[in-house]
Amino acid sequence: MFLSHLECTACGLRHEWRHLQNLCTSCQKPLFAIVDLAAAGRTLKREALATREKSLWRYREVLPLPDGVEPVSLGEGGTPLLRAERFGHALELSELWIKDESQNPTQSFKARGMAVAVSMAKYLGATKLAVPSAGNAGGALAAYAARAGFEAHIFMPGDTPRANIIECRELGAQVTLIDGLITDCGAEIAKRKRAEGWFDMSTLKEPYRVEGKKTLGYELAEQSDWHLPDVILYPTGGGTGLIGMWKAFDEMEALGWIGKKRPRMFSVQATGCAPIVRAFENANSTAAEFPEAHTCASGLRVPKAIGDFLILKILRQSNGGAVAVDDEEMIRVTGEVGSSEGLFVAPEGAACFAALKLLLSSGKIASDERVVIFNTGSGIKYLDCYQS
Repeated sequence: MFLSHLECTACGLRHEWRHLQNLCTSCQKPLFAIVDLAAAGRTLKREALATREKSLWRYREVLPLPDGVEPVSLGEGGTPLLRAERFGHALELSELWIKDESQNPTQSFKARGMAVAVSMAKYLGATKLAVPSAGNAGGALAAYAARAGFEAHIFMPGDTPRANIIECRELGAQVTLIDGLITDCGAEIAKRKRAEGWFDMSTLKEPYRVEGKKTLGYELAEQSDWHLPDVILYPTGGGTGLIGMWKAFDEMEALGWIGKKRPRMFSVQATGCAPIVRAFENANSTAAEFPEAHTCASGLRVPKAIGDFLILKILRQSNGGAVAVDDEEMIRVTGEVGSSEGLFVAPEGAACFAALKLLLSSGKIASDERVVIFNTGSGIKYLDCYQS
């Protein structure tokens, strides 16, 4: 294993990785796992990846789990990068692609982060895990905790899609429904975790979910013959995937696998919960909590993201931006994507297709650019959003 240490993303304070750790002990900001890339690169060769298993663990040397330790796995990663030819043609866009994360275990991208985070939590001695979730993170934790033989305690808003609630319960998790938002669920875990002996698996409040999510960037580069796209559209709630990909791009450059070119990164949110969009437009470095947050795209209903400063920095560094889409348009575009591409995307993914139209019409994306949209989950989890 080539994990060196943990480092605060805000103040830079170095932390030991060999025990369970949540936020920086100095400033309470997220920690990154720092890999010795020079050492990892002597073992991990770009050309050898084709012979490895089709899962995120093909990048084992840049992941935190020690060599010889069996990961808690359900076959996550290795999702397809699909050309969206018909949808793209209708918009006169020549190169539109979909990274379809609905083909992960538990049908969402959350499987990537939880696979690595639960694997490390097990290695470091945790047995009881807790997470606040608007839906898919809860399902992923329930699945990987069951796989590891752990207790899972999941706190969800009371109006979380029924499919997510049933999924968590059938996977053996203890589900508590809260009258409020995901931030209220997180506050309840924070209040009770010490007495209950839970390890908090909240987004960016432990260092290893982002390590699983960074494999999105590694896979995208590998599937694109090591040439990153011009533009990435990413549905952004907590933003771990976007942050993880940016970390992956820096790591791959250090490994000598890619050059300095980066995609322009666009965060896509719902008009009913758009803290990143508002902060980006106001030139703020952090995002204030969004009042009365509401959207049918439950993964986007995150009124306050702990990694807000990282997301905004990435958007500006990449010369990207942030776009908000209303629920009605998300649901309408879901049908467009389904009928043209054969994918029943989650509303969060559909929001990116709707945002693409806005960005094309405003001239922020050109018709000859290569664009990748991340569909983070399956529409089958959101049946309550659609008329039968």
